[in-house]
Amino acid sequence: MGPGVVQAAGAVCWREVNGSIQVLVVHRAQRADVSLPKGKVDPGESPPQTAVREIAEETGLSIALGAPLGTIEYTMPGGREKIVFYWAAEVKAKAIAASTFSPNQEIAALEWLPLKSARAKLSYDRDRDVLDRFAARVQSGTARTFPIIVLRHGKAVPPATWDGPDVTRPLMHRGIEQSRNVAPSIAAWGPRKLISSTAVRCLDTIRPLSDVTGIPVTASESISQDGFEEGTASVSETVRKRLRKGRAVVLCSHGPVIPEIIREIAAATNSPYDAPLRRAGMLSTSEYSVLHVSRQHPDGPLVAVETHGPAIR
Repeated sequence: MGPGVVQAAGAVCWREVNGSIQVLVVHRAQRADVSLPKGKVDPGESPPQTAVREIAEETGLSIALGAPLGTIEYTMPGGREKIVFYWAAEVKAKAIAASTFSPNQEIAALEWLPLKSARAKLSYDRDRDVLDRFAARVQSGTARTFPIIVLRHGKAVPPATWDGPDVTRPLMHRGIEQSRNVAPSIAAWGPRKLISSTAVRCLDTIRPLSDVTGIPVTASESISQDGFEEGTASVSETVRKRLRKGRAVVLCSHGPVIPEIIREIAAATNSPYDAPLRRAGMLSTSEYSVLHVSRQHPDGPLVAVETHGPAIR
């Protein structure tokens, strides 16, 4: 992506009312148009983080992201290229009741509409394309999802320079910064459970996310590197338990273990272990993959897979 490209992020916010799906559109005052809520990525932000922030600022709604809906790209009036990242986001009744929105100079009004009505009211074909992608999910029964987020620990002190047991090897300063960087991005999916390998480098990586979300970390040998190499880890059991629970979860583990975690998720969801899933398991330090599981069809296949890393500062 070139340095001159403007990045933005948003979401198709949706709710279910009496068995029917409604989506949220925003009436923009200055542009006199109707669009999906979105906004520009600020320096140091990641697109997922931006999407959640922009929804809150434009609509007063607190959301957690669902599965990605891809991107749209277009040329702005000044000639610069723009790319917008979109996700689906189910909005709960509690969030709607707590919304602080009031009409302002940027957003004149919010409107919840059925899919067909929303499509007709949107001002731009590119927004209709995104809405059509979401409508296809509704049609296939895969609109409602939960994420399994697999995080590799940050850059750690090299084994050759560490005198103690490998499990006690800490993060380098760069790894600490990486961990702080990715925490607000991962929080965009609203994790409800944080599980980490017992290794210090993993526990230190996930700690900033715990601080951001207020969720305690559960340390587990089941996804540790020592347990994996000694044959005592229970990756399959851990994955299948998380799938049964059906809640957003983060698993912080190691380079050698993560491909096995991904393979187990693929097997449990009857998903082909194809190139995107193999890429999802080949993470650099502090990168993470988000695997989206259908709540209605948890036995698969996966609805979407995406991989992210630290935001560029």
